[in-house]
Amino acid sequence: MHWRKSSHSGGGDGDACVEIAELPVGVAIRDSKAPARATLSVPAPAFAAFVEGVKRRPRSGA
Repeated sequence: MHWRKSSHSGGGDGDACVEIAELPVGVAIRDSKAPARATLSVPAPAFAAFVEGVKRRPRSGA
């Protein structure tokens, strides 16, 4: 599986984020700080809807 980090990773070494890997029918998600632990797999349409929802959400001042 080819894992890639979010383009919105935190500063420094970018370890405060999630990683994703494309699957034939979905997306696998894992914590970049604990890559050997369990992953979450979701159907591609559900992940796409999640990403669109995040894009529409106003950014906080943090």
